[in-house]
Amino acid sequence: MFLINPYLRFALMGIGIIGGIVLSVLYGFWYGFPLWFSGLLLLVGYVLLGTVGSAAKAMQTMDMDKSERLLKLTLSPRLLYPTNRAYFYMIKGSVALAQKNTDEGEKWLKKAEEINVPTDNEKAMLQIQLANIAASKNKWKQAQQHYRNTKGLKITQQEIRDQLKQFEKVLANRGQAKAAMRQGGGQRGGMMMPGGKRRRPKMR
Repeated sequence: MFLINPYLRFALMGIGIIGGIVLSVLYGFWYGFPLWFSGLLLLVGYVLLGTVGSAAKAMQTMDMDKSERLLKLTLSPRLLYPTNRAYFYMIKGSVALAQKNTDEGEKWLKKAEEINVPTDNEKAMLQIQLANIAASKNKWKQAQQHYRNTKGLKITQQEIRDQLKQFEKVLANRGQAKAAMRQGGGQRGGMMMPGGKRRRPKMR
């Protein structure tokens, strides 16, 4: 996918719109039309698409700071085309998680979930991220629900499949631990004191 550097886009927008207007005033409408029309097209593209593509490219190289800076150049996420708006929120959430800001990351990822991201791979990745956040907060029912949301999705990326398998193991281990606690009545062994010391038998 061809991406225009945001700063280059801003420069081209200014040259196109301002230069076109100047030429139209000096030499007539049709002389400046190609320039300012091109500038307007770049402006519309900027408003509807934002800087999401450039931010995503930066995130692929794990440059989270650059990704965050590029996202800030977007005029307004509310004006973005729905698909790009979902990507904006997903990248914003992923950056927050990378910065160890779990609550902020969850907020943005839930915004993306409300829009419904376009591909099954991205839907699965989003649900895995939300499931991991819920698990980290000990909200296991919520984590299981996010995991169930991945069922029926056509996941083609092996990395995402591996992450799902890892989370399945986490859920399975938790289920085994809960079953063991129920069988043991939630207590320690009969001969163990609360402090971890074994009770001495009575002397005869």
